[in-house]
Amino acid sequence: MKRLYLIGMGPGGPEYLTIQAIETMKTVDVFFMLEKEGRGKDELLRMRHDILERYLGETDYRVVTTTSPERRTLPDGYRETVRVWHDAKRALFARLIDEELEDGQNGALLLWGDPSLYDQTVTIIAELAEASGGALEFAIIPGITSVQVLTAKHKIPLNRVGESITITTGRHVEHCDPAEIDNAVVMLDYNASFQRFTGQDMDVYWGGYLGCPDEVLVSGPVDAVLDELLETKARVREDKGWLLDIYLLRRRRQSDA
Repeated sequence: MKRLYLIGMGPGGPEYLTIQAIETMKTVDVFFMLEKEGRGKDELLRMRHDILERYLGETDYRVVTTTSPERRTLPDGYRETVRVWHDAKRALFARLIDEELEDGQNGALLLWGDPSLYDQTVTIIAELAEASGGALEFAIIPGITSVQVLTAKHKIPLNRVGESITITTGRHVEHCDPAEIDNAVVMLDYNASFQRFTGQDMDVYWGGYLGCPDEVLVSGPVDAVLDELLETKARVREDKGWLLDIYLLRRRRQSDA
């Protein structure tokens, strides 16, 4: 039997790994790393290697690096685009497990943040394990999420007294009625959808590269910091070739005014 660990590595800084993650890494024979296309890919890989070197040193493990399938926009819409992309990733994982992991060995993927939060790798690996007839087992090692780090860096609670918190995507915020949003963490927002919330008495707490040496924070009323935030996003993405960011949108209450 083969075992695969999905290890949450936190937002990127080595100090955000949990003790459970570090102890699990010590049992791993093969680490699988998926390399994305485009500028900045070397830095993303180096961050994973830095984690391995810091906690494992020169111990006996292998690293297998391969190109991650590209998500290509299809004319049939978003869901079909994602389905085809996930099919390609499932086939890639199946090949890696079959060819690179021997029976009785442990493999692992180091995943950003917590594998259970907005990461479909869990679903894909669960499907492979179910189809394996007992030949593959997997376990999830939870990690520190960017949501936790965002609120810690801005020194705010995730939700206010008597209020719920929503965790959603930029795709939803880009098209929803702004009146629907009161207290929401927004992830995967490539199009800077927070700019739709001017004139809405909203505050934004934004973070880019959280937990990394190049961490950037911006906060304040959306109307007041919008230009700064748009300029910051464009500048850092151009400088590094990639951007991982997240933000909290919070509507001001009358008592806060």
